[in-house]
Amino acid sequence: MGEARIAYVVDDEEVVRRSLVLLLRSAGYTVRAFPSGEDFLSASAEGLPFGCVLLDLRMPDLDGLSVQRRIVAQGLDMPVIVVTAHGDVPMAVEAMKLGASDFIEKPYDGEALLQAAGHALARGAEARARSREAAEAAERVAALTVRELEVLQGLVTGKQNKEIARDLGLSPRTVEIHRANVMEKLAVRSLPEAVRIALSAGLATRSMG
Repeated sequence: MGEARIAYVVDDEEVVRRSLVLLLRSAGYTVRAFPSGEDFLSASAEGLPFGCVLLDLRMPDLDGLSVQRRIVAQGLDMPVIVVTAHGDVPMAVEAMKLGASDFIEKPYDGEALLQAAGHALARGAEARARSREAAEAAERVAALTVRELEVLQGLVTGKQNKEIARDLGLSPRTVEIHRANVMEKLAVRSLPEAVRIALSAGLATRSMG
């Protein structure tokens, strides 16, 4: 059974909230609705499971753009789809510049909205997985000594042990020892695995001085 799909509806109009909740639930989503941006932000500050946020742009007190800015400021890692009236497209584009995944115009097409929500969740889940992988890779790479990092950098750029030894002023045997330590600390058994972890940790973009 797949992971539960969750959606958060943020809209001040009760009729719209009910309509979106019914639509999303009919498609198998677990849905929680909020009548204002403040209510959603308060709940998110306390902790909400990963889900897709359907955010109305035109709301009193705190409009959708302000909510989107606060979402970014809070570091809330959820895809946001802004729901906008026909004349608010420039405002929706501004929301996307702030990080929103997509926008849907009212009156919305149910199928298009569900498709947008599904795509946003999929992209968001992939981004979260990449972020977790990068964090785990960085943690492993951080355990390496400076010399081991230099050897790994050489391996990432495709150099052989002899070339790395010449570049670092070491004997090939010493490089082999460092390479074995790198493999052990990264918990990998092959060079491609080591390179993948190094790239995921951003090692290839660092200057090794």
